[in-house]
Amino acid sequence: MNQCERILKYLDEHGSITRAEAMSECGIANFTARVSDLRRDGVALDVERFVEELNSLVSRGVPMPKLYISDRAQVLLPYHVAFDKYEEERLGKAGFGSTKSGIAPFYGDKYLKIGVQVCQLYDEDMLRTRLSSAVEQKNATLRNLYHKPEIDLEALIAHLKKQAEQIRPMVIDTTSFLHQALKEGKTILLEGQLGTLRDPDHGIYPYTTSSSPLAGFGTVGAGVPPTAYSDIVCVTKAYSSCVGAGPFTTELFGDEAKELRDRGGDAGEYGATTGRPRRVGWFDAVATRYGCMVQGATEAVMTNLDVLGYLDQIPVCTAYEVDGKTITDFPSTPTLMRCKPVYTLLPGWKCDVRGVTEWDKLPENCQNYITFIEKELQVPIHMISTGPKREEMLYR
Repeated sequence: MNQCERILKYLDEHGSITRAEAMSECGIANFTARVSDLRRDGVALDVERFVEELNSLVSRGVPMPKLYISDRAQVLLPYHVAFDKYEEERLGKAGFGSTKSGIAPFYGDKYLKIGVQVCQLYDEDMLRTRLSSAVEQKNATLRNLYHKPEIDLEALIAHLKKQAEQIRPMVIDTTSFLHQALKEGKTILLEGQLGTLRDPDHGIYPYTTSSSPLAGFGTVGAGVPPTAYSDIVCVTKAYSSCVGAGPFTTELFGDEAKELRDRGGDAGEYGATTGRPRRVGWFDAVATRYGCMVQGATEAVMTNLDVLGYLDQIPVCTAYEVDGKTITDFPSTPTLMRCKPVYTLLPGWKCDVRGVTEWDKLPENCQNYITFIEKELQVPIHMISTGPKREEMLYR
């Protein structure tokens, strides 16, 4: 078990960790006494939802976390969410399955250089100048394309000034903070979102998100050098799931899909943001191997293993068939849309493994399923979740 695994295991069991505990229980001498959570430079910061979630956690008895927000982070504005919804409405059936959280309009503005950074919330003259230009453009689109109500500049500025005060104590120069942590030999954990196939360059374009979810981009967003990485951990489910539109080679339909969807996840495979049913399918080793390769994974985590205990046989997609040929390399979108899965059938274990935390206590067929996928991925699987709770984690 490596340092990261020992820390995570201790945190799962005890909820927190001090420097002394890191030394005595995990054998780690350079662990910081407190864990800090940073909203880094490259993040899309929805202040309203951030504050709501933070207050919700504290109201349920969760201790106030030590949080920092980068002064260079870009702010997701209310009209980004509105434009996301309006565009999906306009596209109709040709839409991309957006979660309507404002992400595409946000990144459009960022790279058009008409976005707003957190630091600019505290300079009213600069904020007004930037928003005046952006709102003029947005209102023209609202009038002429979407036929929706226009943005009130003064109301928007007042709204943002209020939000700015809510987060002011958390705003710091996170780039300097992280570089100092590196100098002191502290451990930094960067958490990615979505996955390889939602990357706008290397994923299933145009059915992607609007920023890069690759590990290589993590250091860009954090403002630290790529040489700072020591481990890259890819997380995959024991089956496949998908949010949004686009090709999904191993997708299931009908009753077969409903049963896997209802059994999956913490409370079924339903979108955390939208509540809509996720698309589900069998494990796709072709796509996942590609994902691990592009990410540069040094190890993998498999989640939701316990979900599959009801099956007599479990299909694993080990190749694609396209145009009369069998391929094992993940193709670009036009080819992918013509691909059919080639399955290897593995025997199921037909029992409940929920909460099993020791490898030797897993049924033989369950172990075989994991090792088969491990060989297909060409990446070691060191952590396996056997349930939704923190303590339901198996370490190899």
